[in-house]
Amino acid sequence: MKSLNNVNLSMLDLVAVREGGTVADALNIAVRTAQHAEKLGFTRYWLAEHHNMPGIACSATAVLVGHIAGATQTIRVGSGGIMLPNHAPLVVAEAFGTLAELYPGRIDLGLGRAPGTDGPTMRALRRDRVESEEDFPRDVQELQHLLGEAQEGQRLIAMPGAGTNVPIWLLGSSLFSAQLAAHLGLPYAFASHFAPRMLHQALAIYRQMFKPSAALAKPYAIVGVPVIAAETDEQADYLASSTHQRVLGILTGNRTRLLPPVENFWQQLDARSQAAIADFLAAGVIGGPDTVQQGLQKLADETQADEFMIVSDVYDADLRLRSLEITADAMKA
Repeated sequence: MKSLNNVNLSMLDLVAVREGGTVADALNIAVRTAQHAEKLGFTRYWLAEHHNMPGIACSATAVLVGHIAGATQTIRVGSGGIMLPNHAPLVVAEAFGTLAELYPGRIDLGLGRAPGTDGPTMRALRRDRVESEEDFPRDVQELQHLLGEAQEGQRLIAMPGAGTNVPIWLLGSSLFSAQLAAHLGLPYAFASHFAPRMLHQALAIYRQMFKPSAALAKPYAIVGVPVIAAETDEQADYLASSTHQRVLGILTGNRTRLLPPVENFWQQLDARSQAAIADFLAAGVIGGPDTVQQGLQKLADETQADEFMIVSDVYDADLRLRSLEITADAMKA
Protein backbone atom coordinates (compact mmCIF):
# COMPACT_ATOMS: atom_id res chain seq x y z
CA MET A 1 0.00 0.00 0.00
CA LYS A 2 1.29 3.46 -0.93
CA SER A 3 0.91 6.00 1.86
CA LEU A 4 -1.10 9.04 0.84
CA ASN A 5 1.32 11.07 2.95
CA ASN A 6 3.89 10.34 0.24
CA VAL A 7 1.69 11.62 -2.58
CA ASN A 8 1.86 15.35 -3.31
CA LEU A 9 -1.43 17.18 -3.84
CA SER A 10 -1.97 19.86 -6.48
CA MET A 11 -4.78 21.44 -8.47
CA LEU A 12 -5.65 22.11 -12.10
CA ASP A 13 -8.04 24.99 -12.69
CA LEU A 14 -9.94 25.57 -15.95
CA VAL A 15 -11.27 28.85 -14.48
CA ALA A 16 -14.91 28.00 -15.04
CA VAL A 17 -17.33 30.86 -15.71
CA ARG A 18 -20.44 30.03 -13.71
CA GLU A 19 -23.99 30.45 -14.90
CA GLY A 20 -25.09 33.87 -13.62
CA GLY A 21 -21.49 34.99 -13.12
CA THR A 22 -18.91 36.90 -15.16
CA VAL A 23 -15.39 36.29 -16.37
CA ALA A 24 -14.18 38.71 -13.70
CA ASP A 25 -15.97 36.59 -11.09
CA ALA A 26 -14.27 33.47 -12.43
CA LEU A 27 -10.84 35.08 -12.25
CA ASN A 28 -11.45 36.25 -8.68
CA ILE A 29 -12.59 32.75 -7.68
CA ALA A 30 -9.40 31.31 -9.20
CA VAL A 31 -7.28 33.65 -7.06
CA ARG A 32 -9.23 32.75 -3.89
CA THR A 33 -8.93 29.07 -4.69
CA ALA A 34 -5.19 29.26 -5.30
CA GLN A 35 -4.67 31.14 -2.04
CA HIS A 36 -6.69 28.53 -0.19
CA ALA A 37 -4.79 25.67 -1.83
CA GLU A 38 -1.54 27.32 -0.75
CA LYS A 39 -2.74 27.49 2.88
CA LEU A 40 -3.68 23.80 2.71
CA GLY A 41 -0.16 22.86 1.58
CA PHE A 42 -0.86 22.07 -2.08
CA THR A 43 2.33 21.67 -4.11
CA ARG A 44 1.29 23.46 -7.29
CA TYR A 45 -1.60 25.22 -9.02
CA TRP A 46 -1.85 24.82 -12.77
CA LEU A 47 -4.00 26.48 -15.41
CA ALA A 48 -4.94 24.94 -18.75
CA GLU A 49 -4.98 26.49 -22.22
CA HIS A 50 -8.34 26.27 -23.99
CA HIS A 51 -9.78 28.49 -26.70
CA ASN A 52 -13.25 29.39 -27.98
CA MET A 53 -15.02 27.40 -25.26
CA PRO A 54 -18.03 28.91 -23.48
CA GLY A 55 -17.58 28.91 -19.74
CA ILE A 56 -13.79 28.54 -19.66
CA ALA A 57 -11.69 31.66 -19.03
CA CYS A 58 -8.11 30.37 -19.15
CA SER A 59 -7.19 31.02 -22.79
CA ALA A 60 -4.45 33.57 -21.94
CA THR A 61 -2.67 31.00 -19.79
CA ALA A 62 0.66 32.74 -19.23
CA VAL A 63 -1.15 35.93 -18.16
CA LEU A 64 -3.18 33.94 -15.63
CA VAL A 65 -0.09 32.13 -14.34
CA GLY A 66 1.45 35.50 -13.54
CA HIS A 67 -1.76 36.77 -11.95
CA ILE A 68 -2.06 33.73 -9.67
CA ALA A 69 1.64 33.74 -8.80
CA GLY A 70 1.40 37.42 -7.88
CA ALA A 71 -1.50 36.72 -5.53
CA THR A 72 0.25 33.85 -3.72
CA GLN A 73 3.54 33.44 -1.88
CA THR A 74 4.99 29.94 -2.02
CA ILE A 75 2.87 27.57 -4.11
CA ARG A 76 4.26 26.64 -7.53
CA VAL A 77 2.15 28.00 -10.39
CA GLY A 78 2.21 26.86 -13.97
CA SER A 79 0.54 25.65 -17.11
CA GLY A 80 -1.27 22.36 -17.37
CA GLY A 81 -0.66 22.98 -20.10
CA ILE A 82 0.47 25.28 -22.82
CA MET A 83 -0.60 23.68 -26.10
CA LEU A 84 2.77 23.96 -27.79
CA PRO A 85 1.57 23.53 -31.40
CA ASN A 86 -0.31 26.83 -31.00
CA HIS A 87 2.87 28.80 -30.24
CA ALA A 88 6.39 29.40 -31.42
CA PRO A 89 8.83 27.94 -28.84
CA LEU A 90 10.65 31.28 -28.60
CA VAL A 91 7.45 33.10 -27.56
CA VAL A 92 6.74 30.46 -24.88
CA ALA A 93 10.35 30.66 -23.62
CA GLU A 94 10.18 34.43 -23.34
CA ALA A 95 6.80 34.40 -21.57
CA PHE A 96 7.75 31.75 -19.02
CA GLY A 97 11.27 33.10 -18.72
CA THR A 98 9.74 36.43 -17.71
CA LEU A 99 7.49 34.67 -15.20
CA ALA A 100 10.48 32.80 -13.77
CA GLU A 101 12.36 36.07 -13.26
CA LEU A 102 9.33 37.61 -11.55
CA TYR A 103 8.62 34.56 -9.36
CA PRO A 104 11.89 32.62 -9.09
CA GLY A 105 11.62 28.96 -8.20
CA ARG A 106 7.83 28.91 -8.48
CA ILE A 107 6.97 28.53 -12.19
CA ASP A 108 6.21 25.26 -14.04
CA LEU A 109 5.83 24.84 -17.79
CA GLY A 110 3.54 21.95 -18.66
CA LEU A 111 3.29 21.24 -22.39
CA GLY A 112 0.64 19.46 -24.43
CA ARG A 113 0.56 18.59 -28.11
CA ALA A 114 -3.18 18.89 -28.74
CA PRO A 115 -4.60 22.16 -30.11
CA GLY A 116 -7.05 22.52 -27.22
CA THR A 117 -9.72 23.81 -29.56
CA ASP A 118 -11.61 23.30 -32.83
CA GLY A 119 -10.54 23.67 -36.46
CA PRO A 120 -11.69 27.26 -37.10
CA THR A 121 -10.02 28.42 -33.89
CA MET A 122 -6.82 26.63 -34.86
CA ARG A 123 -6.79 28.66 -38.06
CA ALA A 124 -7.48 31.82 -36.07
CA LEU A 125 -4.41 30.94 -33.98
CA ARG A 126 -2.49 30.91 -37.29
CA ARG A 127 -2.13 27.15 -37.19
CA ASP A 128 -2.77 26.64 -40.88
CA ARG A 129 0.20 24.34 -41.46
CA VAL A 130 -0.04 20.57 -41.19
CA GLU A 131 1.62 19.21 -38.05
CA SER A 132 3.87 16.17 -38.31
CA GLU A 133 4.67 13.70 -35.54
CA GLU A 134 8.21 15.10 -35.36
CA ASP A 135 7.12 18.68 -34.67
CA PHE A 136 6.24 18.31 -30.99
CA PRO A 137 9.46 16.52 -29.88
CA ARG A 138 11.51 19.05 -31.85
CA ASP A 139 9.67 22.02 -30.32
CA VAL A 140 10.05 20.59 -26.78
CA GLN A 141 13.81 20.22 -27.28
CA GLU A 142 14.03 23.72 -28.72
CA LEU A 143 12.29 25.04 -25.60
CA GLN A 144 14.73 23.14 -23.38
CA HIS A 145 17.57 24.75 -25.31
CA LEU A 146 16.10 28.25 -25.09
CA LEU A 147 15.46 27.99 -21.33
CA GLY A 148 18.89 26.53 -20.63
CA GLU A 149 22.17 28.39 -20.28
CA ALA A 150 23.06 30.32 -23.42
CA GLN A 151 26.02 28.76 -25.21
CA GLU A 152 28.93 30.57 -26.79
CA GLY A 153 28.04 31.47 -30.33
CA GLN A 154 24.31 30.81 -29.83
CA ARG A 155 22.50 33.11 -32.22
CA LEU A 156 18.93 32.77 -30.94
CA ILE A 157 18.60 33.65 -27.26
CA ALA A 158 15.37 33.95 -25.29
CA MET A 159 15.60 37.15 -23.26
CA PRO A 160 14.17 36.72 -20.67
CA GLY A 161 14.31 32.95 -20.62
CA ALA A 162 17.90 31.85 -21.12
CA GLY A 163 19.34 30.37 -17.95
CA THR A 164 16.04 30.22 -16.09
CA ASN A 165 15.74 26.44 -16.60
CA VAL A 166 11.98 26.57 -16.02
CA PRO A 167 10.94 22.97 -15.26
CA ILE A 168 9.25 21.41 -18.30
CA TRP A 169 6.53 18.79 -17.86
CA LEU A 170 4.99 16.73 -20.63
CA LEU A 171 1.24 16.23 -20.50
CA GLY A 172 -0.80 13.66 -22.33
CA SER A 173 -3.82 11.39 -22.52
CA SER A 174 -2.25 8.77 -24.81
CA LEU A 175 1.03 6.87 -25.05
CA PHE A 176 2.92 9.34 -27.26
CA SER A 177 3.84 11.87 -24.57
CA ALA A 178 4.59 9.08 -22.08
CA GLN A 179 7.23 7.73 -24.44
CA LEU A 180 8.64 11.18 -25.18
CA ALA A 181 8.79 12.17 -21.50
CA ALA A 182 10.63 8.91 -20.76
CA HIS A 183 13.05 9.43 -23.65
CA LEU A 184 13.86 13.02 -22.61
CA GLY A 185 13.94 12.26 -18.89
CA LEU A 186 11.16 14.73 -18.04
CA PRO A 187 8.35 14.59 -15.46
CA TYR A 188 5.03 13.42 -16.85
CA ALA A 189 1.38 14.25 -16.12
CA PHE A 190 -1.41 12.03 -17.40
CA ALA A 191 -4.77 13.69 -18.11
CA SER A 192 -6.89 11.03 -16.43
CA HIS A 193 -9.23 13.75 -15.18
CA PHE A 194 -10.93 13.56 -18.59
CA ALA A 195 -9.33 10.65 -20.51
CA PRO A 196 -8.52 7.86 -18.04
CA ARG A 197 -8.64 4.91 -20.45
CA MET A 198 -4.87 4.61 -21.10
CA LEU A 199 -3.74 5.74 -17.64
CA HIS A 200 -2.12 2.51 -16.44
CA GLN A 201 -0.56 1.65 -19.79
CA ALA A 202 0.93 5.14 -20.15
CA LEU A 203 2.39 5.10 -16.63
CA ALA A 204 3.92 1.65 -17.22
CA ILE A 205 5.54 2.76 -20.48
CA TYR A 206 6.83 5.98 -18.92
CA ARG A 207 8.44 4.18 -15.99
CA GLN A 208 9.86 1.29 -18.03
CA MET A 209 11.39 3.50 -20.74
CA PHE A 210 12.57 6.36 -18.51
CA LYS A 211 16.11 7.64 -19.11
CA PRO A 212 17.66 9.78 -16.34
CA SER A 213 18.53 13.30 -17.45
CA ALA A 214 19.94 16.56 -16.13
CA ALA A 215 16.33 17.54 -15.37
CA LEU A 216 15.25 14.39 -13.52
CA ALA A 217 17.05 11.39 -12.02
CA LYS A 218 14.05 9.06 -11.80
CA PRO A 219 10.45 8.99 -13.11
CA TYR A 220 7.96 11.39 -11.59
CA ALA A 221 4.30 10.99 -12.52
CA ILE A 222 1.25 13.16 -11.87
CA VAL A 223 -2.22 11.65 -12.18
CA GLY A 224 -5.20 13.91 -12.90
CA VAL A 225 -8.17 13.22 -10.61
CA PRO A 226 -11.67 14.73 -10.69
CA VAL A 227 -12.61 15.23 -7.02
CA ILE A 228 -15.84 16.42 -5.45
CA ALA A 229 -15.66 16.20 -1.65
CA ALA A 230 -18.38 17.25 0.78
CA GLU A 231 -19.61 16.56 4.31
CA THR A 232 -21.57 13.48 3.18
CA ASP A 233 -21.71 11.18 0.18
CA GLU A 234 -25.20 12.49 -0.58
CA GLN A 235 -24.11 16.13 -0.64
CA ALA A 236 -21.10 15.28 -2.81
CA ASP A 237 -23.35 13.46 -5.30
CA TYR A 238 -25.57 16.53 -5.45
CA LEU A 239 -22.63 18.89 -6.01
CA ALA A 240 -21.20 16.53 -8.64
CA SER A 241 -24.27 17.10 -10.82
CA SER A 242 -22.57 20.33 -12.00
CA THR A 243 -19.64 18.23 -13.22
CA HIS A 244 -22.01 15.69 -14.77
CA GLN A 245 -23.79 18.46 -16.67
CA ARG A 246 -20.46 19.84 -17.87
CA VAL A 247 -19.26 16.43 -19.07
CA LEU A 248 -22.55 15.72 -20.81
CA GLY A 249 -22.23 19.06 -22.60
CA ILE A 250 -18.72 18.14 -23.76
CA LEU A 251 -19.87 14.74 -25.02
CA THR A 252 -22.88 16.15 -26.88
CA GLY A 253 -21.18 19.28 -28.23
CA ASN A 254 -23.38 21.54 -26.11
CA ARG A 255 -20.84 23.34 -23.96
CA THR A 256 -22.21 25.86 -21.48
CA ARG A 257 -21.10 27.78 -18.43
CA LEU A 258 -20.74 25.77 -15.22
CA LEU A 259 -24.30 25.10 -14.14
CA PRO A 260 -25.76 24.91 -10.62
CA PRO A 261 -26.31 21.44 -9.16
CA VAL A 262 -29.59 19.67 -9.81
CA GLU A 263 -31.35 17.30 -7.44
CA ASN A 264 -31.44 13.70 -8.73
CA PHE A 265 -29.72 14.71 -11.99
CA TRP A 266 -28.02 11.33 -12.36
CA GLN A 267 -31.29 9.45 -11.98
CA GLN A 268 -32.82 11.56 -14.77
CA LEU A 269 -30.19 10.42 -17.29
CA ASP A 270 -30.63 7.46 -19.62
CA ALA A 271 -28.28 4.49 -19.29
CA ARG A 272 -26.20 5.51 -22.31
CA SER A 273 -25.51 8.99 -20.91
CA GLN A 274 -24.68 7.56 -17.50
CA ALA A 275 -22.20 5.13 -19.05
CA ALA A 276 -20.52 7.86 -21.12
CA ILE A 277 -20.13 10.19 -18.13
CA ALA A 278 -18.88 7.35 -15.93
CA ASP A 279 -16.26 6.47 -18.55
CA PHE A 280 -15.13 10.12 -18.77
CA LEU A 281 -14.85 10.34 -14.96
CA ALA A 282 -13.54 6.81 -14.33
CA ALA A 283 -10.64 8.15 -12.25
CA GLY A 284 -12.93 10.44 -10.26
CA VAL A 285 -13.46 10.44 -6.52
CA ILE A 286 -16.80 11.76 -5.26
CA GLY A 287 -18.07 11.54 -1.69
CA GLY A 288 -17.78 12.43 1.97
CA PRO A 289 -14.48 12.34 3.91
CA ASP A 290 -14.26 8.54 4.31
CA THR A 291 -15.27 7.84 0.71
CA VAL A 292 -12.75 10.36 -0.60
CA GLN A 293 -9.95 8.95 1.55
CA GLN A 294 -10.71 5.41 0.40
CA GLY A 295 -10.96 6.47 -3.25
CA LEU A 296 -7.68 8.35 -3.21
CA GLN A 297 -5.97 5.47 -1.42
CA LYS A 298 -7.23 3.02 -4.04
CA LEU A 299 -5.99 5.26 -6.85
CA ALA A 300 -2.59 5.68 -5.16
CA ASP A 301 -2.24 1.91 -4.81
CA GLU A 302 -3.24 1.30 -8.42
CA THR A 303 -1.07 4.00 -10.00
CA GLN A 304 1.78 4.53 -7.52
CA ALA A 305 1.43 8.21 -8.44
CA ASP A 306 3.95 10.70 -7.10
CA GLU A 307 1.32 13.42 -7.18
CA PHE A 308 -2.42 13.88 -7.62
CA MET A 309 -3.57 16.87 -9.68
CA ILE A 310 -7.20 17.36 -8.76
CA VAL A 311 -9.92 19.08 -10.78
CA SER A 312 -12.92 20.22 -8.76
CA ASP A 313 -15.87 21.69 -10.65
CA VAL A 314 -18.10 22.77 -7.77
CA TYR A 315 -20.55 25.54 -8.64
CA ASP A 316 -20.57 27.20 -5.20
CA ALA A 317 -17.13 28.78 -4.74
CA ASP A 318 -17.17 28.37 -0.94
CA LEU A 319 -18.17 24.71 -1.15
CA ARG A 320 -15.34 24.24 -3.64
CA LEU A 321 -12.91 25.52 -1.01
CA ARG A 322 -14.44 23.11 1.47
CA SER A 323 -13.95 20.30 -1.06
CA LEU A 324 -10.23 21.13 -1.14
CA GLU A 325 -10.06 21.06 2.66
CA ILE A 326 -11.67 17.63 2.86
CA THR A 327 -9.37 16.34 0.13
CA ALA A 328 -6.26 17.69 1.87
CA ASP A 329 -7.35 16.11 5.16
CA ALA A 330 -7.93 12.78 3.39
CA MET A 331 -4.37 12.86 2.06
CA LYS A 332 -3.03 13.24 5.61
CA ALA A 333 -5.21 10.53 7.17
